[in-house]
Amino acid sequence: MRESGFRYATSKPVALALACAGFLAAIGFAAAPRPAVAVTSPGSVTGDARVIDGDTIDIGGQRVRLEGIDAPETGQTCARRLIGTWGCGAAATKALKAMVTGRTVACERRGTDKYGRMLGVCFVDGSEINRQLVRDGFAWAFVKYSGSYVAEEAEARAAHRGIFATENQAPWDYRAGKWANAGEQAPAGCAIKGNVTRNGRIYHMPWSPWYAKVVIDPARGERWFCSEKEAVAAGWRPAHTL
Repeated sequence: MRESGFRYATSKPVALALACAGFLAAIGFAAAPRPAVAVTSPGSVTGDARVIDGDTIDIGGQRVRLEGIDAPETGQTCARRLIGTWGCGAAATKALKAMVTGRTVACERRGTDKYGRMLGVCFVDGSEINRQLVRDGFAWAFVKYSGSYVAEEAEARAAHRGIFATENQAPWDYRAGKWANAGEQAPAGCAIKGNVTRNGRIYHMPWSPWYAKVVIDPARGERWFCSEKEAVAAGWRPAHTL
């Protein structure tokens, strides 16, 4: 009798505690989820990353261009060592996505590029992403701006990895060629297409996979831009590759 009375007496506070916990969770007092982005040091960011292309990510709205490397453009193809070609640009994008998906990415600021993007050296689980992409043959050392990854490129070339399986066109030359060809057809040589979509105002560079499919309609507010800086200043954003 005492035992049953004891159980009954102690069940009330337990039930009350459980009810309170459920009420607090319902009104938002439950443990807060981890933030999408956090500033770990002046200008640096940490959080979940969304891949834009083979050398660009977005963390909580902060666009980060991986400093010191240049990956092939998404629509770019490369020659194989013996015969045929492969989609090296798409492969570089997928390789970067495999590195960051489901993991926390930390990027250290190394300045800002001419488009206002943060230049960053990024890490996941203690491993440097920039360095690994070059070492695995998914990006060139961007020697025009940095000599940081020249040794990694030499290593990848010696091992014939990825884009270094044979001689391939560097992305900066690929972009220059695409720009020159598109500029011949564009008004005043301004080859960037500003497209109005249900997802907002998006601009396409001449090397974008969708560039040829976009037809500019001024009646819809679509327009041409002469530079990415001009497009960004007007409130347009680059097309996503994934």
